[in-house]
Amino acid sequence: MNAPLPHRPTTSIPASGRLPLALLIAAPRGFCAGVDRAIEIVERALRLYGPPVYVRHEIVHNRYVVDALKEQGAIFVEELDEVPEGAPVVFSAHGVPKTVPAEAERRQMVWVDATCPLVSKVHRQAERQIEAGRHIVFVGHRGHPEVIGTMGQVPEGAITLVETLADVEALSFTGDTPLAFLTQTTLSVDDTREIVAALEARFPHIVGPKAEDICYATSNRQAAVKQIAPGSDLVLVIGAPNSSNSLRLVEVAQRMGTDARLIERASDIDPAWLDGVGTIGLTAGASAPEKLVREVVERLAEWRDVEEHTVVSAEEKMVFKLPRQLMG
Repeated sequence: MNAPLPHRPTTSIPASGRLPLALLIAAPRGFCAGVDRAIEIVERALRLYGPPVYVRHEIVHNRYVVDALKEQGAIFVEELDEVPEGAPVVFSAHGVPKTVPAEAERRQMVWVDATCPLVSKVHRQAERQIEAGRHIVFVGHRGHPEVIGTMGQVPEGAITLVETLADVEALSFTGDTPLAFLTQTTLSVDDTREIVAALEARFPHIVGPKAEDICYATSNRQAAVKQIAPGSDLVLVIGAPNSSNSLRLVEVAQRMGTDARLIERASDIDPAWLDGVGTIGLTAGASAPEKLVREVVERLAEWRDVEEHTVVSAEEKMVFKLPRQLMG
């Protein structure tokens, strides 16, 4: 149930001698089903195979999560050639090009795929569009692991990446070129809507997915920020600087005219940020655990009299199955 947005705190100083601070905590926030699944896959692999278990790329983009798994015996690498013969390896939630499992098979490695099922769905869509004879225009951020993984599902040259409206304008396909578009799952909902509209205006015959590719968790977290930003003087987003969905949350708040900052931990907060601030909005990207949210609340409470208000914009009940090989 939605909590009403509180009135801005008065400037009167309470008996504690500290100014009040209203804290609007977004819900949903933090871990999504794909992240929960990926972390559990590494933990189960560690129990099943024993440490060390190698993980290709950060399992999810969060240093706290990665460090916690390292303590349990996970070793993070960027490429398979860093994995010793016979050692088990897990592929990250962002997905990998087809060449990666093919190489793992060639080397007879024990491997587990932790790719988020919603990313895998985009991979299957890409394969179907190529089979149908269409060239794919992929909306995403160049260099992001999910983009690299998706583009690696189809033959080289079969996908063209666009990031901006200017990229759409620069496309040189003829009117009779069979086209389809797909998108990265962690994009800005509003930006992507504009880019897709531009694609459809330029290429009316372009084929899109039956349902949008931006995942439910990304959409829900952006909608939640839109709920808390108008009533906030400052929005804090807990997430990593290489986390696409976390960066988008900062952008959503800023576009609504609210100051917003990305932090990884409570220790990143500068107390000077609170000068003149009566209300803070707080959320966390899909790779950030709830423990970091509570850490931030406790940090703010060191300086101000915090009054928490949870603002619920959606409820999430999504759960993804684990790979069969880990279900024993």
